[in-house]
Amino acid sequence: MKRKPKYRFLLFLFFFFLLIHTLELHSQVRSKHGMVVSANRLASDVGIEIMKKGGNAIDAAVAVGFALAVVFPEAGNIGGGGYMIVRKADGTCAALDFREKAPRSALSDIFLDSAGNVTDRITRGCMSAGVPGTVAGLIQALDDYGTMKLKDVIEPAIILAKNGFEIDERLRSKLIEYENDLRPFPSTVKLFFKNDSLYQEGDTLKQSDLAATLIRIQSTGIDGFYKGETARLITDEMRRGGGLITEDDLAEYKPIIRKPLIGTYRGYDIITMPPSSSGGLCLIEIMNIIEKFNLDSLGYHTSQSVHIISEAMKCAYADRAEYMGDPDYVAIPVDRLISKEYASLYSAKIDPYYSTPSESIKARVVREHPNTTHYSVVDSSGNCVAVTYTLNDLFGSQVVVDGAGFFLNNEMDDFSSKPGVANSYGLTGGYANSIEPGKRPLSSMAPTIILKDGKPILILGARGGSRIITGVLQVILNVLDYRMDIENAVNAPRFHHQWIPDELIYEKDCFNSDVVLNLQERGYHTKEVISKIGALEIIYFDSDSGWIYGVPDFREGGVAVGY
Repeated sequence: MKRKPKYRFLLFLFFFFLLIHTLELHSQVRSKHGMVVSANRLASDVGIEIMKKGGNAIDAAVAVGFALAVVFPEAGNIGGGGYMIVRKADGTCAALDFREKAPRSALSDIFLDSAGNVTDRITRGCMSAGVPGTVAGLIQALDDYGTMKLKDVIEPAIILAKNGFEIDERLRSKLIEYENDLRPFPSTVKLFFKNDSLYQEGDTLKQSDLAATLIRIQSTGIDGFYKGETARLITDEMRRGGGLITEDDLAEYKPIIRKPLIGTYRGYDIITMPPSSSGGLCLIEIMNIIEKFNLDSLGYHTSQSVHIISEAMKCAYADRAEYMGDPDYVAIPVDRLISKEYASLYSAKIDPYYSTPSESIKARVVREHPNTTHYSVVDSSGNCVAVTYTLNDLFGSQVVVDGAGFFLNNEMDDFSSKPGVANSYGLTGGYANSIEPGKRPLSSMAPTIILKDGKPILILGARGGSRIITGVLQVILNVLDYRMDIENAVNAPRFHHQWIPDELIYEKDCFNSDVVLNLQERGYHTKEVISKIGALEIIYFDSDSGWIYGVPDFREGGVAVGY
């Protein structure tokens, strides 16, 4: 039957507004003063409003972190941990480590059964949770580098938790995907289910228990989470679920201010996260190796340029497995690993044509999911903040602390529970990252700031587990080596190699068929994947025009807001 003109017009309007909505979510935004790029519009708006009220980028970043804990419950958190890189307008830099810690009762073999096999207790339930660091880290950042009071920067998150927000398609789809994992935990069902059915898209999610927890933090700061009522609720959940965290574990938690790692690449300065994250260290090591080669002349995504980059990736991930862990527990040869001389040892050994089998790559010194979230912030004075924090898996341990309203992480899986055996993300680790009481598990998070002649060029980071490092790397290369405009640099398809498994994976449309065949002839085991290789939130500075560009990766569905 032939459609009437008015129905054709209505269809046109529907698809037109759908297109506009899609472009709004995934297109770049520019401003002259400040910018926030995060996974959620409500959280990005909160950060901008804080800056409009006179707050700086650190105030805004803290506000965004608390807001994401409300509106992005699958990855935003107060029950997890992460990292922050701060670069103030005067050039002062700091790296804040608020990574989770193993409880004091956690022993190296605690997740092994009688046959020595790793059990699923390391990924699900209360036992998988490390001591959360997010609340202490955000408050530490505010105290040391912010200008506003905690009561003011946390207030927007409290309002969002009290009044609720509309469940969007993305949250609804994740709840459906994880429904069977969430159902065994009554406190989680109480939050996300209504009459035994998941909340629907368009429903309003109010979180009164979370609001009460945030109000306790607002009233008494760090003690409002790590002591008193919230600490009691956490430890009660531990007792019910067989978890390890005690009130002493919570009371003893402290974030650490570390010295950022500083590297250079073709005249640019790289400011990134040191261990306990491996992200920054691996990033600098890879870039040092490939700096010996002219990527521009080799061509973009040619078999030769992909070969060089992949070989460098394998080298860094091999070192990650052998040497990297919590620097308070193991001696990491950081200076050696990020030196140009060390990179030369690797670059000189790269075969000009053939892939080096992973089993033959040894360190030369004395399945991954997008389960993290990153956000980038800059203010009108030029203060820059890059924050990556996580629950590990989406929804973490899948356990909501009853009465407190937030998910606990499952970060114990980021330790090497059995050295030499891959974790649930395919990463193999050694004794440097084995479980010990009070130790921080190794991470791939890589919040990073790039400078040229002392001025910021990029603020970036990613979600994506072990693929964070290679996702961040390729966006940097796209901008610095291949001179792409920032939106194309972020949205271009990516590839990944993490040494073990010995597999070069790549996104759809990343390579043409001739390149894939050539890589296979070189000895690569190639595999196209539908999963994402990193999902970034980026701020780019155009020094010529003075514009600040906020660019959410289409893979993330995030939102840039500027003013």
